[in-house]
Amino acid sequence: MKKLLVILMLLAPATLSAQSAFTGTWRFDVQNGQFGGKPFVQSLKDGVYHCDCNPELTTKADGNDHERKGSPYSDTINVREIDDHTIELVTKKDGKIVSRSKNTASEDGNTLKSEWTAWDNGHETSGADTSKRVAPAPAGANKTSGSWQFEKVESASENMTAATFNATPDGLSMTTRMGDSYTAKFDGKDYPYKGDPGVTSVSLKRIDDNTIEETDKRDGKIIAVRQMTVSSDGKTLTLDVEDKQDGTTAKWTAHKE
Repeated sequence: MKKLLVILMLLAPATLSAQSAFTGTWRFDVQNGQFGGKPFVQSLKDGVYHCDCNPELTTKADGNDHERKGSPYSDTINVREIDDHTIELVTKKDGKIVSRSKNTASEDGNTLKSEWTAWDNGHETSGADTSKRVAPAPAGANKTSGSWQFEKVESASENMTAATFNATPDGLSMTTRMGDSYTAKFDGKDYPYKGDPGVTSVSLKRIDDNTIEETDKRDGKIIAVRQMTVSSDGKTLTLDVEDKQDGTTAKWTAHKE
């Protein structure tokens, strides 16, 4: 018994460190995100829009709503060509608009800017991001067509850039101002994820005192793996994300509020 008490006393500082390291609200610096992996491809030509998004989509670009199958976020999409270098996309779920975006190619055709507004769990968000061209558009296609590498988030609403964690000796709870949340133990088992129709469960694994690996799933299939690491001084959190569906990666940093 005495030997067991000694072991527990030695482990106690690490347990307290893990709890204090993650607990709190973290604000992500979205403009300093780093991105890599597979480029995305889209085209609008002869009145037809196509993208290799997930799920892959081909639809008429006639300004009318068309059925979209396989997406947990929307069931219709409306694509409209504004001019030869600008398109608008509107998605709906059960007849309600859930996102609206305008994609504009630069005059030289090498940069694509997306300005968007979305409605999630009753919360309105907005932002803008840019991508760089890595392959040309097909002949005769809208200038927004081609292969693009996501490059930078220009802006994002404050209500989508923070997350609050509450660590315990055996698990972690997470909430966001968008209504997403989970409570899970560090046992690798699946626990419910609430607030995001694209994520149904989450599992956690504690790598060390300052690092936690999160695996997101939808209906049992892994869609993303996230590794969260708090710096030794407890002031910075680094988030590395591997999107298994899109084949992309992202790295973010956050500071405790």
